[in-house]
Amino acid sequence: MKLKRRQFLFLSSLSAISAGFLIRTLSRVNSQSSNITDSTTVIAANPPKKDLLLRFVSVADTGTGAKGQYAVAGAMNNYHKQNPYDLVVLAGDNIYNNGEIEKIGEVFERPYKNLLKQGVKFQACLGNHDIRTANGDPQVQYPGFNMNGRRYYTFKRQGVQFFALDTNSNANWQNQLLWLEQELSRSNAPWKVVFGHHPIYASGIYGSNPEFIKTFTPLFQKYGVQVYINGHEHHYERTRSINGTTYLITGGGAGTRPVNHSEWTAYSAQKLSFAGYEVYPDRIEVTAIGTDNRIFDRGIIQLKSA
Repeated sequence: MKLKRRQFLFLSSLSAISAGFLIRTLSRVNSQSSNITDSTTVIAANPPKKDLLLRFVSVADTGTGAKGQYAVAGAMNNYHKQNPYDLVVLAGDNIYNNGEIEKIGEVFERPYKNLLKQGVKFQACLGNHDIRTANGDPQVQYPGFNMNGRRYYTFKRQGVQFFALDTNSNANWQNQLLWLEQELSRSNAPWKVVFGHHPIYASGIYGSNPEFIKTFTPLFQKYGVQVYINGHEHHYERTRSINGTTYLITGGGAGTRPVNHSEWTAYSAQKLSFAGYEVYPDRIEVTAIGTDNRIFDRGIIQLKSA
C-alpha cells in the first residue's frame, strides 16, 4: 500500500516521538537502578518469620518537640502497626537545647505517647546537648530512658547484647573503657550491638573521629561487635563492614544536615528518618525509613564471631 507524502511524514513523526519517549524511560530506569539500595518501598505488614529473634528501631537527635520530630514519630508509629517492636535505641540529644528535664513531656512523652502506651521501651544514652544541665544526671535518673542511674550500661534481648556508652568529652573514659572490655569479654551473646551519641565513622559535617577509631575499633574487632549505632550527625548513613563492624548513623530524628559519601559508605542520605532492625540467627536486616513511610535503604549484616 502506497502512502501519501503527508501520511508518511505524520507516521514518521509519531515514530520519533515514541523512540524519544522510550529512550527517556530507559534512562530513568537505568538512573534509578544505579543504586539498588534506594528501593523506596512502602512499609507493609510482613508475615511472621519463625526464625526472627528480635525487631527494634534506632533514632537520635530527636528532642526538639517540633514538626520534624513528630513526623519521624508518626513513621515509627506506622512501622510499629505493620511490624511490631518493643525496643527503641535512643542515641542521644534527647532534650534540646540544654538537656532541661522539665521539657520531657514536650520532647519525649507526647511525641512518642502512642508507642509508650503500647509498652515500647526506650533505651537512651546521653548526647552533648543532654549534659548541659546538671551534666545529664536528671536524664540518667528519668525512668522513661531506662538508664537506671548509669551513664553506661548493658542489657540483653533475645540473643542480642546491647552496650550503651557515654561518648561525651567529660565522660569517665578510664573506667568506662575498662568496663566495656570486661563486659564484651564476658558476653556469650551471638550478637553484640554498641551504641553511643558520637560517630566513629561519618561523612557529615563533623566527620570521622580518629581518636574513637583508635580506641574502639580494636575492641570491636577483638570481641566481635557487629554493629555500632550513633547520632550527632543529623543524617542517615550505613557503612560497609569495617573489620567485621557496620556503623550506622540514625541522627535524622528531628532535623537534617548535609552528608557526603566516603569510600566505606554503603548508603547515606539527608533525610528525616529512623532505622529498623530484624535480627535472625545468621544476619540482621536493616531498613532505613523516611517520613513518607518508605524504605530508602536496605542492608544485611552477617553474623561474625569473635
